[in-house]
Amino acid sequence: MANLKSLAKDTAIYGLSSIVGRFLNYLLVPLYTAKMSAASGDYGIVTNAYAYTALLLALLTYGMETTFFYYANRNDENPDRVYSTTLITVGMTSLLFVVLVTSCIGWIAPWMGMAYTEHPSYIITMAIVVALDAFQAIIFAYLRYKKRPVKFATLKLLFIFLNIGLNLLYFVALPAMYSRWPDVIGTIYSPNIGVGYVFYLNLVCTLLVMLCMYKELTAVPWRWDWSLLRRMLGYSWPILILSVAGIINQSASQIIFPKIYPGTDGAAQLGIYGAAIKIAMIMALITQAFRYAYEPFVFGSNRDTEDVEKQKQMQADAMKYFLIFTLIAYLAVLAGIDVLKRIIAPDYWVGLRVVPIVMAAEIMMGIYFNLSFWYKLTGKTLWGAVFSGIGCLMLLLVNWLFIPQYSYMACAWAGVAAYGSAMLLSYFVGQHYYPIRFPLRDMALYTVLAAVLSAAALMVPVENEWLGTAYRMVLLLLFCGVVFKREHLDRVLAKVPVIGRYFR
Repeated sequence: MANLKSLAKDTAIYGLSSIVGRFLNYLLVPLYTAKMSAASGDYGIVTNAYAYTALLLALLTYGMETTFFYYANRNDENPDRVYSTTLITVGMTSLLFVVLVTSCIGWIAPWMGMAYTEHPSYIITMAIVVALDAFQAIIFAYLRYKKRPVKFATLKLLFIFLNIGLNLLYFVALPAMYSRWPDVIGTIYSPNIGVGYVFYLNLVCTLLVMLCMYKELTAVPWRWDWSLLRRMLGYSWPILILSVAGIINQSASQIIFPKIYPGTDGAAQLGIYGAAIKIAMIMALITQAFRYAYEPFVFGSNRDTEDVEKQKQMQADAMKYFLIFTLIAYLAVLAGIDVLKRIIAPDYWVGLRVVPIVMAAEIMMGIYFNLSFWYKLTGKTLWGAVFSGIGCLMLLLVNWLFIPQYSYMACAWAGVAAYGSAMLLSYFVGQHYYPIRFPLRDMALYTVLAAVLSAAALMVPVENEWLGTAYRMVLLLLFCGVVFKREHLDRVLAKVPVIGRYFR
């Protein structure tokens, strides 16, 4: 019981740091979109650059975080040797990556297009950042291994607060002061750098966090074991495939968009899409909390319950409530869209039409995540690579065929095609290897009801924003009422202290 309580506490700290961190990062969106007009394409550069970094981070860590946990917990391995070997290896490959990017910047910058040709320093800066992030990923894994969630969360939040503070300084305070005291402020700020500050400040924050990791860097003797590394690499390559496939599904649209979209305003169009999907990602933030609780729930029930059918029933019930939870989040975002859209500047609002589509893709991704436990529990993880790979191909195909004609709308629908195909394949194959009787009738009912209500929300024009918000809130409450009645939630709430007496 004590171990389970410790697990719950650690999960809460890790989850809180991640969710709060992502939420605080959203605070930069209104800042960037206010200071970078949609027509300038500057926010498109930011969107494109961070899509690259997400993919490169998966490549530069190449599954070594999970591999470190696996080998560090083996009785026949020395945890200190595993940590030092992992740290040295990832450090060397990250350094090699920076050297290669710097030496080949002459052809990398023109190949990436947009403003990179004129500003190759953006690429070099982000290459250093992603290399440091890959190196730090192993240190963060070590903190988790040593059960130090407080320092883990502190360092994560330190980066976020530093980044927000410096961005406010360089995009708000210093520009205002520069207009009055250009000679003084000009020593630390130049208006000509513009969007470059996004990347340079990221590097500064990453370096400051690295300084705070001094104890973890000197915690064990630095020894490199080649025979251990060979075994670790044999374990890590399937994880690398899964990670890269997952990142491609999330980021490929933002990476390839400037290369496919015709004309000179590709960066501007990508910036509009990148800003609009930040609103859709609010739902991903909400569902993240459910996912953090769900994974230990499934593996914990699998360990503690010998009755296989009971395990499957718990997973089936969890899937239904996950779907209900995400559909409520979906309708809640639609209900508050006139408020939430103010996160981004008005010249980006034209991209709001992608929000419902991207949220639908997020729901499919969540269902796919829940379905993935059948191959995790049975050890058939190769199927995960197959499903993710097919999803990647679908995403790339839809983007390639339709971006030239439909611009960023194709990116939104490509996500639906990718996660939808992976979700369906995982379900049908999983029913063969690990059959679970999901409550498909109830799930279909709630999905259809949510679809009808969302169509009513989107297709009925209400000029007044306050009335429109009230109208969509009624639709949300209607859905919640149906769920409340059908799931007999009054019986559940009747057992809750204090408020329970109102439902008895």
